Amino acid sequence: MLNSAAAGRRLALRAASYQMAVVVLVALVFLVQGWSASLAALLGGAGVVLGSALAANVALGGGVVTARSAFLRLLLGTGLKWLVLISIFALALGVGRMAPLPLLAGLATALVAHPLILNFSVRVERER
Repeated sequence: MLNSAAAGRRLALRAASYQMAVVVLVALVFLVQGWSASLAALLGGAGVVLGSALAANVALGGGVVTARSAFLRLLLGTGLKWLVLISIFALALGVGRMAPLPLLAGLATALVAHPLILNFSVRVERER
């Protein structure tokens, strides 16, 4: 086997850390509009990063399991990711009264960065 579930989990958690770095850059850009806009962008992206890290731990952190269990863990991880993201957005918009544009910009940046980071960080070794 060339790639294990543990390696996939480490890759996903490393991607989440790079994702957070990109979100921090977007938050710095929104600092021009003020602290509140910067915090909104940071919170929008942090919701995606937190959800991604949680999904990676749930879906890939259990060792070798049957295909059915692996699929159910993947579904559970994805569901938890979106539950975390929607909860953070609801709290930020409802309770925090944050600006929606920076919040969505942080979210979009984190969502776009994740597959790009995964695509460029995977090394494929081929056997001859």
